[in-house]
Amino acid sequence: MIFRYCAAGLAFAGLVAVHTAKAGYLPSREQIDDVLSGLGSNNQFDRSKTIDWGVLPGPFYTPELELGIGVALVGMYQAGSDPDSKISTLSLSGFASSTGAFGLNLNNYTYLDNDNWRFYLSGTINNVPTDYWGKGYQAGRVKDHFGEYKSQQLRLTPSLLRRVADDTYLGLGWDFSTLNAASPDKPFSRYMDEHDYDRHAVSSGVSATFSYDSRDFLPNARQGQALGLRYTWYAPSLGSDTRFNTTEIQYNYYYPLDDKTVLAFDNYARFASGDVPWDQYSRLGNGRQMRGYYDGRYQDNHVFASQVEYRRKLNWRHGIVLWAGGGTMSESARHPGGGHWLPNVGVGYRFEFKPRMNVRLDFGVGKQSSGFYFQVGEAF
Repeated sequence: MIFRYCAAGLAFAGLVAVHTAKAGYLPSREQIDDVLSGLGSNNQFDRSKTIDWGVLPGPFYTPELELGIGVALVGMYQAGSDPDSKISTLSLSGFASSTGAFGLNLNNYTYLDNDNWRFYLSGTINNVPTDYWGKGYQAGRVKDHFGEYKSQQLRLTPSLLRRVADDTYLGLGWDFSTLNAASPDKPFSRYMDEHDYDRHAVSSGVSATFSYDSRDFLPNARQGQALGLRYTWYAPSLGSDTRFNTTEIQYNYYYPLDDKTVLAFDNYARFASGDVPWDQYSRLGNGRQMRGYYDGRYQDNHVFASQVEYRRKLNWRHGIVLWAGGGTMSESARHPGGGHWLPNVGVGYRFEFKPRMNVRLDFGVGKQSSGFYFQVGEAF
């Protein structure tokens, strides 16, 4: 699950600072830089450190989580001894709120042996009050959800890739996920009992990956393209509750308009077949695709989403993003969407606190839905 919350305090402070510093109402850019330097967010990479860390906090308030604090933490490092080796990154973003909700995201990109090997690791842990609509487009289009539970989730997806040609990699990985639906209300409990769903689900599978990637910098690409295919097979012999498989396909292309402006294109599809658990359906709506839709409101066996993003670097540390896109879903891979497409538009603010590493605040709008996202790195 991608953590959705409003970091309005952080974004507002950043935007207003530019326009009011000269008037004396807020600290100057130099003073802000001095404060951020104390947090490691000095917009520079220190190669002498094992990991050069930077941290940036931000307050938030939502009706679901109430008052809380979010923190973005980014580390940059070189895994090899060669000073010209590719820069690896480790990012964490999380929150804690007055309701007792908490969450943490982890993303790691490590480049080894002059980029002949790549190690990726993503993970999430959360304890979040969650609304539930059910499966299929018709269930999601209902304005109000019918069930509630507290999502207690842990997921880890490590991958190791080997370069087999220029910009081309093959790899193996693992996908482990466990979700406990705690404190369910009566409608959700009744729904789970009617469908014979287990409130505690474990999915564990082995993955095979193909990657063509000519991007210049994964967390914030300005040029290049990437095609990724990932097939994952889940089975009881691997620790999974049920036997099923998923296929994920993603293609990204980045076209620089000038030194500060990039057009970024994203196409994403996920197909799930077999005895798919209730928590492993393909979803439209998260912090990367279809931003603005509640994560899990629109879910089915198969989804496809496409978006185009305009990225503009402004003065100092600031940047803006505009995007538009759409997505569709279906139970059968032969009839994707069944004619039902969901629109998606949004605007985002970027604050650079390490070289080309941004904290982003995105506001996405969809059909009868909207949401704020405070995360590290670009959406794609």
